[in-house]
Amino acid sequence: MIPDIVLNEAAVRELLDMKEAVAAVENAFKAYSLGDCEMPPKLYLDLPKFSGDYRAMPAYIDGVAGIKWVSVYPNNPKHGLPTVIATIILNDSNTSVPLAMVDGTYLTSARTGAAGAVAAKYLAKKNASVMGLIGAGAQAKTQLIATKHAVPGITKVKVYDPRQAVAKAFAEELSAQLGVNIEVCASIQEAADSDIVVTTTPSRTPVLLKKHVKPGTHINAIGADAEGKQEIESELMQICKIVVDDSAQACHSGEVNVPLSCGAISESNIYGALGDIIAGKIPGRQNDDEITVFDSTGLAIQDIACAKLVYEKAKKNNGK
Repeated sequence: MIPDIVLNEAAVRELLDMKEAVAAVENAFKAYSLGDCEMPPKLYLDLPKFSGDYRAMPAYIDGVAGIKWVSVYPNNPKHGLPTVIATIILNDSNTSVPLAMVDGTYLTSARTGAAGAVAAKYLAKKNASVMGLIGAGAQAKTQLIATKHAVPGITKVKVYDPRQAVAKAFAEELSAQLGVNIEVCASIQEAADSDIVVTTTPSRTPVLLKKHVKPGTHINAIGADAEGKQEIESELMQICKIVVDDSAQACHSGEVNVPLSCGAISESNIYGALGDIIAGKIPGRQNDDEITVFDSTGLAIQDIACAKLVYEKAKKNNGK
């Protein structure tokens, strides 16, 4: 059975408001903590022959069930294609009838940006005003846009990318769009001298080191989403308050996976889950000197919650 509503990327971009996405993702984190949703582990299909992989991500939340089928092909930009390509199918949880097929490529980037924004809201210092970005790709854009909604006190942004032309283009586009001062940095050290630092790289060797980070920094570690990936130096992770989106996923394929596998940290170093902080089960940041890190692996409930937003708007528009 094919759903009546099929939404391409252009439609998703038009319908998915980032402020609404941040709220939906925050509610999804809380629902996960309270047991109000269902989300089995991601299923990976690795295809090293093609230097890529696929993930199947099913979930139920707030009256809808769904699944995201998403690929990560790091060489795609060479062919003019996105690194991440995704499709989401939504079903009515009462009848299983398909409701919509939604392009998940931009939606994945947006919901990941929203997750980082929610983490910054709960873990960054209350007076955070400077945001540093390591990497200036598509994910850096949604991290910045979303975080501006969740942490309105941000007045300055620093960006570093080894591709200086990309960093400059990023700064020009986003400063005009958001009305914020964006400085292109010559080094990671420069960009990391910030209240909130976001890493959005595909690196398998650490890019953010202990020496780069000052007390009181909050770090959103976004890039590590598969076994063997690592953006944050293990020595830095040892002194951080580590918050995860999902402990099982993080230990398998998040930022903590490499430090855990080499014995630099243990699972006891993981402070807790972001959803538990949002639900009030555990406190978030407890003083202005803590270095906090959010290990974001991406949750299917985030995708389904945002896809439901898009579907409901599309349905309303079709009814006019």
